[in-house]
Amino acid sequence: MLAWIGFISVDLGFRIYPLPEAYQGLTSVTAHDALIEQGAMSQIFLWVSVLEVVSTVAVTQMLGGSGRDPGDFGLDPLKFCVDPVKKKELQLQEIKNGRLAMLAFSGVVTQAVLTSGPFPYV
Repeated sequence: MLAWIGFISVDLGFRIYPLPEAYQGLTSVTAHDALIEQGAMSQIFLWVSVLEVVSTVAVTQMLGGSGRDPGDFGLDPLKFCVDPVKKKELQLQEIKNGRLAMLAFSGVVTQAVLTSGPFPYV
C-alpha cells in the first residue's frame, strides 16, 4: 500500500528536501536507474538484508514449535488483537488488502512504463 503511494507521489511532484542535484527531474520510472548509479539502491539492499537476517531468529523459533504465528512480531500497542475472533478477522482483512495492494502496485508500474507520462498515466 505504501509502495503505491510512494510511486505516484514522486510523479505528482512530492520530494524530500534538500534534494541531491543528481535526483532533479526524475520520475518514478527513471529513479531506479539513477539510484543504482548513485549507490542508494545498494544501501537499501544492504539494510533490508540485515533486517531479513535478524528476522531469521523469529522464523527459527516459529518452526521450532514456539506457537508464534508467521508475521507476528508481538507489536500491538493499541491492543487491536485482544479478542481471538477479532484477531482472525483482522488477519484476513490484512491478507486481502495486501494482495490487492500488490496488484495495484503492479498495475501502476505497468501503466507508468507503457505510457511514459505523468500520473494518472493515461
